[in-house]
Amino acid sequence: MEAASFIPVSEPLIGDNTAALVNECVESGWVSSEGRFIPEFERKFSQFCGAAHGVAVSNGTTALQVAMKTLSLEPGSEVIMPSYTIISCAIAILEADCVPVLVDCDPETWCMDLDQVEAAITPRTRAIMPVHMFGHPVDMRRVMKLAAKHDLRVIEDAAEAHGAEVEGRRVGSFGDMACYSFYANKIVTTGEGGMVVTSSDHYAGRLRSLRNLCFRPERRFYHTEIGHNYRLTNVQAAIGVAQVDRVEDHIRRKRKMAKAYHERLSDLSQITLPVEREWAKNVYWMYCLILADEVPFDAVEFAKRLRAKGIDTRPLFLGMHEQPVLRERGLFAGSSYPVTERLARRGLYVPSGLGLTEAQIDRVSVAVHEVLS
Repeated sequence: MEAASFIPVSEPLIGDNTAALVNECVESGWVSSEGRFIPEFERKFSQFCGAAHGVAVSNGTTALQVAMKTLSLEPGSEVIMPSYTIISCAIAILEADCVPVLVDCDPETWCMDLDQVEAAITPRTRAIMPVHMFGHPVDMRRVMKLAAKHDLRVIEDAAEAHGAEVEGRRVGSFGDMACYSFYANKIVTTGEGGMVVTSSDHYAGRLRSLRNLCFRPERRFYHTEIGHNYRLTNVQAAIGVAQVDRVEDHIRRKRKMAKAYHERLSDLSQITLPVEREWAKNVYWMYCLILADEVPFDAVEFAKRLRAKGIDTRPLFLGMHEQPVLRERGLFAGSSYPVTERLARRGLYVPSGLGLTEAQIDRVSVAVHEVLS
């Protein structure tokens, strides 16, 4: 397959205004973790999310790590999270000396099953980590009611859901903190990068300290707590400023892309397509397809057949309860989460990048029909 005819799963959309801001940054000499673009990016993105503070960090994983550390939970505290997510969530909980407690996900939205969350709360539970999956939000109204009832903290993982909404309110504005990734395939990208947003002055101060080696404000090289260098560079922040200025257009593109896929693929009974609950705004970060049980091959074979037609894809997450590195730590032994397991074995996502054209969507859709015919 010639490279020119191969459709990648995702490519970033870098606007014309980006180069000017990056050039300004380079010419100023402020290319490391100081400079005007970092606070501007933090302010613009946190305002977009509906939070008072933004603390930029090196990536989405470190965002989760500093957020968990900021909660200062006692060792052994339980944090409820979905099995169906990226391992970064579990790592952040473990590195805070806490215990991840898993729940399965909803078979349609692929977000955590909130009925199971309520059942999983014990006297040792101290926090909930809802993960907004592939652009569809968790019902944060229910999460916050549970949190209030049981006096729990909430850290939203919104890495895949920039701009997603619950009853008109953006994710990132509900929990104590929310964590974002700005990896190259995200709706807002800085190449690598992340941010924690919060409306708590106290948490914002803790986050800024933890991302910067816990320097003391009154004595720079004097440390009373362990922190890390999780800083974002001013160059990355310059890209981020340009991206936030275009985020509404990016979301419109994602929703238009999803509508086009819906129109072309909804006739296929062999796959399940993404949904949008009536209370939600799905930003369709990536467009996922789940094979019906009667299809005589799995997602691995589905991906191979699409690749032979010049279509790139990606597998869906393997559940935390099936991760060898976590099993070796004695976690989740004997547990099973059927929806998570089915998604891992039967699902993938097709090209969904912001630069995807109508003609490419046509090609992908034709290829899916051919593979499933």
